[in-house]
Amino acid sequence: MRSDDVGQSHGSDSKSLAGDQSAISMHGVKTLAYRHTAYPSAWLAGVCGFLYSVSFVLIARASAGLGGGLSGFFLLAGGILGASALIGLYLRLEPAGGGYALWALIFGLAGALAAALHGGYDLANSIHPPGQSTTLPSPIDPRGLGTFGLAGGAMLAFAFLIHRDASFPRNLAYLGYVSGVLLVLIYLARLIIFSPSNPLVLAPAALEGFIINPAWYIWLGFVLRRAA
Repeated sequence: MRSDDVGQSHGSDSKSLAGDQSAISMHGVKTLAYRHTAYPSAWLAGVCGFLYSVSFVLIARASAGLGGGLSGFFLLAGGILGASALIGLYLRLEPAGGGYALWALIFGLAGALAAALHGGYDLANSIHPPGQSTTLPSPIDPRGLGTFGLAGGAMLAFAFLIHRDASFPRNLAYLGYVSGVLLVLIYLARLIIFSPSNPLVLAPAALEGFIINPAWYIWLGFVLRRAA
């Protein structure tokens, strides 16, 4: 074999090796698993949901200003963390759920964003109270349309998809169904009855906020922690 042929063969092999290394490098980037962000986000979202309920229901009775500020902060943080957890859930459900998983994600992110904006609005008003109080619905999240209504619809959709996926615990789907129904009921109760102290508003809100929603998110965190 001539020396120039050997050189060309060696150059071709070098390019092939470089291409293989590049492919391996690119493959390494693609395999970065979002679940490492999603599962701690789900745990923290559950904690924030519980602390929001403690602040809104219990602390606010002793100190309205402190309770309002803390509930606003935990609602803001919980909305952001919940959005992160739902993205991880979507990535697990998308191969089998397709467009339905995307629908659930869009409504879930809309609800989480509304909750974050609502929490930021309440936190800002707590730090610098406005000159006069008002009972007008929030233009950001009127009567909890996003925080409860859209989030409830998304929860029901995710629960349905989880129920169809054998890699998820069946009871997580059932808990999601309960949470979704409670969220929708809370929105309707706030829209129609309005008063948060009314038992028809307080009962589903307490059940959802203290038990069901935190339990669902924390359980989801353990599920997302496992590789698919």
